[in-house]
Amino acid sequence: MKKKILAVLLAGMMAFSMAACGSANDGNADSNKENTDNSGADGSEADDSKSDDGESSDDGSNDDSAPASDMNIAMITDSGDITDQSFNQTTYETSKAWAEANNVPFTYYKPDSDSDEARNASVDQAVAGGANVLMMPGYMFAASVVAKAEMYPDVKFIALDVGAGDLLEKGVGEGYDYNPENYDVKEYYHADNVYCCTYQEELSGYMAGYAAVKLGYKHLGFLGGMSVPAVTRFGYGYLQGADAAAKELGIEGEVEAEYVCGGQFYGDADITAAMDTWYGTKGVEVVFACGGGIFTSAVEAAVKADGKVIGVDSDQSPIIDQSKEGLTVTSAMKGLATTVDTVLTEIQAGNWNNYAGKIENLGMVSENPEENFVQLPISTTQWGDGFTEDDYRTLVKAMYNGEVEVSNDIKALPDSLSIKVNDYGSIK
Repeated sequence: MKKKILAVLLAGMMAFSMAACGSANDGNADSNKENTDNSGADGSEADDSKSDDGESSDDGSNDDSAPASDMNIAMITDSGDITDQSFNQTTYETSKAWAEANNVPFTYYKPDSDSDEARNASVDQAVAGGANVLMMPGYMFAASVVAKAEMYPDVKFIALDVGAGDLLEKGVGEGYDYNPENYDVKEYYHADNVYCCTYQEELSGYMAGYAAVKLGYKHLGFLGGMSVPAVTRFGYGYLQGADAAAKELGIEGEVEAEYVCGGQFYGDADITAAMDTWYGTKGVEVVFACGGGIFTSAVEAAVKADGKVIGVDSDQSPIIDQSKEGLTVTSAMKGLATTVDTVLTEIQAGNWNNYAGKIENLGMVSENPEENFVQLPISTTQWGDGFTEDDYRTLVKAMYNGEVEVSNDIKALPDSLSIKVNDYGSIK
């Protein structure tokens, strides 16, 4: 499957958009829906029970020979909405753009609450409205995959950032030992019409931490959302990269990192206060803010203290730098948008069989940074004498060739670190 993805990537430029480790919870989730009709133009808001097409589709959509006109795409938000500057927004914008370009109906649904039951109900709504391709962004959709895939065998479920552990937690339930290797995950969900993928966040996290220290920052911070696996992989990768750069420069004793999770995927006064302390009192110079809208608290505090921020999942500089020009050092990105484009294009081409039943872990597929699913933004990273674009390309080549290894173990802080790390657990 990775060869398929690489072929698509090499055919054109990689399009990264906003994604996130988890989604921002705005605390006001309402049932919602938007339709893009067959002409590719936006439709008006419809009722919550069915789309303009009317009844649920049962057109043999699982047949790989079905033409593109038979595709009917629905995206469901997790706990946030399509303006969360995170997973939902990226999936929405990329799916909608693909549908418009390919003359395919597109609809999105926003569950009426943040619960498995509400997300499952939205799956039912989408299928009743005629959808036969479901885009589901984030680990929270594991329960819907387990509960609904077998119920709708002719619907293609695309579960982004959902891994075997997420599926097993919902499928096994009580008694799950949180070691996916002890289970055959396909015994717990209907895999035939499901494609799942996760990303190697530790790799782009490593790149960001390495770059920060090479660029001269010695007091770093990591602000995660909830301590879910994706967030932790970003954080631990970040620490490993900072440590490696410090060792290369011979300044291990001079580099220090503060580490905390907010306990939620959005910023608020309490989290901003913690960041004020980091920047204003502890002397933190740059914070890697990782987890939906939680970056807003880091940004607010950084502006007041003339600090810096590292973005996540996509190039966040256009958003972060609205608060202050030059605020974003770099962003640790993963290719959610590329995955959406690739899989939808492959479905259109009749190649669903290359995806059905797969749980892929996407990362590096080339020594060329632009072709990978994890990377830093070349055009907006604040390169300097200590870390140039050429240095970055050299790092990526070494990582791709296995000369630089990054652990994805999230059981505990990496034990190989020489720099000082202050772990504060969770704010909430």
